This record gives sequence, structure tokens and C-alpha cells, in this order.
Amino acid sequence: MSPQRSARGLDGGWGWVIVVASFSGQLLAYGSPQSVGVLYPEWLNTFQEGKGLTAWVGSLVSGVGLIASPICSACVMNFGARPVTVFSGVMVAGGLMLSAFSPSVQFLMFSYGVVVGLGCGLVYAATVTITCQYFDNRRGLALGIVTTGASVGGFLYATAQNEFIELFGLDGCLLIIGALSLNLMACAGPMRPLHLPGYLLKQKKAFEQTEEQLFSQPDKQMAAEDSIKMAAGTAGKGLIVKDLLITIDIKDPLAYEKGFLGSTALVKIIKKKQQSYSKYMHSTAEFLQDHIFASLCVTLFLFSLGGFPPVLFMEDVAQNKRLIEGVSVIPLVSIVAITTGLGKLVLGVMADLRWINSLYLYAFTVASTGLALLIIPVCNTYIGLQILSGVVGFFSGNWSITPYVTTKIVGIERLTQAYGLLMFFGGFGIMLGPPVVGWFCDWTQSYDLAFYFSGGCVLLGGLSFFLSALPCWNKNKSENLRPDIEYTSNCEKVASVA
Repeated sequence: MSPQRSARGLDGGWGWVIVVASFSGQLLAYGSPQSVGVLYPEWLNTFQEGKGLTAWVGSLVSGVGLIASPICSACVMNFGARPVTVFSGVMVAGGLMLSAFSPSVQFLMFSYGVVVGLGCGLVYAATVTITCQYFDNRRGLALGIVTTGASVGGFLYATAQNEFIELFGLDGCLLIIGALSLNLMACAGPMRPLHLPGYLLKQKKAFEQTEEQLFSQPDKQMAAEDSIKMAAGTAGKGLIVKDLLITIDIKDPLAYEKGFLGSTALVKIIKKKQQSYSKYMHSTAEFLQDHIFASLCVTLFLFSLGGFPPVLFMEDVAQNKRLIEGVSVIPLVSIVAITTGLGKLVLGVMADLRWINSLYLYAFTVASTGLALLIIPVCNTYIGLQILSGVVGFFSGNWSITPYVTTKIVGIERLTQAYGLLMFFGGFGIMLGPPVVGWFCDWTQSYDLAFYFSGGCVLLGGLSFFLSALPCWNKNKSENLRPDIEYTSNCEKVASVA
């Protein structure tokens, strides 16, 4: 599609259909992982394993997709959002249905944690990339709406899974939500690409090169045809004709190139790949030399390490304190999910305001989450837990402004690689957080020390990032420039926001 037509298609029109489809895709994919806290007590009762081991299931389903975000983004860039979304629907639905027949927690770690987690990562990469392609000036609003789908899905699925467990048992619940996830394939239908995916561009380039080679030597081809005709007209010279055909075939540049590929060209490809990987590692080292970006990586790791466990353990905390029997009509997990969606929208709008520094805003949300986590152990009422769940959920919506913060630090040109590296730290923290908190609980037979540890990590991350963002550390570095935050229409540069 031409650039002029692409520019006219931005910020409206079919783009809003893409937003609805992407919103629905994230809702269907992330609904169960976002409300895995409802399934967690059932898995504890079913398999009778420790809280730390069982917590690996919920941590893997959220962490694997983030750690594999560079691979997921590469798949979207090479194959396009539509086929990747279709394939992710098969993975999410297959992983959920396979979990219904799980004989152990270790099997759940693979079926629910790894398979569903990778499927969710592919959905996130595809929906964010296709949304970036269709929006320019309103990209922040569009991404905010799309990513809210995961929070709305967590809110709806928390209550739905609770009802399905009461009616059909744990296995029936997983089968039903797995069947619902197959609708991801329908969400892929409207995702019409504005840009050709990578493998089609390579095929087009190869076809053009072949066409140029075929038509660049018309004289040689005509001379070859004349030689064949002369040889064919000579009686008893059939062997000469055969020799000429073999000679022409050998001298054909395409055939020669194919034969040569097995020896020297393969070595060139390996050297080229090695140079690319060396350049990537060198640029990664340059990112980590920036003290603000390095502090952001550490902050996101600590925030993920301590901020994600409440989503998994909050319902079990209420049951252990005997503040509620069973699961309420609106579980605490649902409150966290819906307030997270609200926080994504509100914080996203606040980040667009010129008089608000997004670095300080991000540090404030992280520190506030840590304070709320520290208060949870001393809360002895269910209403208090509901309020704290809402506070934790709202400030956890700072995931929507993480791309803004990353853009402010490294610029739009380097957002792709920087955000992928940042998500690696976040995914690593999410994978470790619930098991560590679960082991604290197994050791002390109480969640108090576990939540003190979580809140302390998150609070430390917020304060350290606030201190590193102070202008006194680097007076030569200019303040936030709006052109760095303004997104361009070159969607490939922000594709790795997934």
C-alpha cells in the first residue's frame, strides 16, 4: 500500500475496527491468566503441593510472554499480525484445554504456564503492532483502549471461572474457557495489514532480482537460441545439441548461484549473522550504560517481583484470614483487574499532559503500589482488602505509560530494542515473584512476611528510580522533548512495544 494511502488511513476509519478486534483479542487471551488467582486455591486443593511450587504456574503464564517478547515481535514483523493471531488462538485454546487433563503441577507449568503464556505473548505483539500501523496522532489513546482489554478480561473471567468451577468443576471450567479462546481466530479477520510482512518483502525482492537477471541479457539468450536451432538443423548432431543445452544450463547465472550457495554463500550468511548479533550486544551494552535506563530496568524488575504476587495470592489471603468464606461474587482479583484497566486509561491521559513529567509519574505509581502492599498484612477487614486491591490495581496500570517513559529516555529511534530489553527484566521478575512469595508463606505459614518483602521491593524500586531521574545527576541532558514522545507513522520502529 502506498505511503499516501497509508497516511490517509491513520487515526480513524478502519483503524477503529482494528481497535475493537485487538481489544477483543486481548480480552479472550488474557482473561484467564489475569484472573489466575481464582484457579490458584483450586490447584492447591487438587494437587496438595506447596504454595511456592504451585505459584510457578501463574508466574510462568505472565512471565514467559514478556521474556519471549523479542521473538514474538519478530514473528509479527515477518509473518504479519493476522496469521500470528490465528496461531496464538490455537496455542491459548490448546494450552487451556490440555490443562484440564493435567495430572500434576509440573504438567500445568508446561500446559498453562508455557503454552498459554507464549500464546498470550503472540497476541500482545500482534495487537499492539497492528494498532501502531493504523494510528499516529491518536496512538496513545488507541493503545490504551487495546491494552485495557486484558484488564476487562481479567474482571469478567474472574467471576466466570468462579461460576464454572461451582457448576462444572475445575476441569470443566478450563475446557469451557479454552473453547471461548478459539474466538481469537475470528478476531484475526479484520487485521488487514497496511504494510507487507517481512517474508513477503523478501519474496518480492527475490522475484524482482530474478526478473532483472532474466531480462538483462536478451542478446545472450537470443544467441543461445540461434545456436540450438543451428545444431538442431544439422543431421546427426543430436549429441552437439545436448552438449549445448548442458553448457547453456551451466552458464546460467541462477543455476551457478544455486550451486555456489552450498559452499561460500553459507559462510557469508553465518558471518553476516554473527556481525548482527555482535552489533546487537554492543548496542545493548550502550543502553545499560545510561544510568536512568539501567535504573528503569532494575525498577521494573523489582516492581514485577513484588507487584504481581497480590494478583495471585489476594484471594487466598482473604480466605486464610477468614474474612470471607469461599469466593465472593466480585472477587478481589476482579477488583484488581478492573482498576488496572482504569489506571491504564487515566495514567495514559496524564502522561500526555505537558506539565507532568512522565518519569516522576512512573516513580510515584511504583512507590504508591509498594506502600499499599505494606499495609495489606495489617488489614483485618474484607472492605479494607477491597480498597487496597483497588489501589494496587490502579497504580499497576502504569504499564500503559512504560513505553512513554522508555521513549523519553532513549528516544523513538531506539525504542524497539530498548523496550524489548526492558520487557525481559519485567518478565524475569514476574516469573520469580510468586514462587518467592509462596516460599515465604510456606516457611512462615503466613502471608505477612511475604507481603512485607513484596512491598519493600516495590517501594525500593520506586524511590531508586525517582532519585536516578533527578536532573542533578546529569545537567547536560535536556529535559523531556515532546518530539521524542510524538510518534511517527513509521510503525516498524515501535513494533517491539510488545
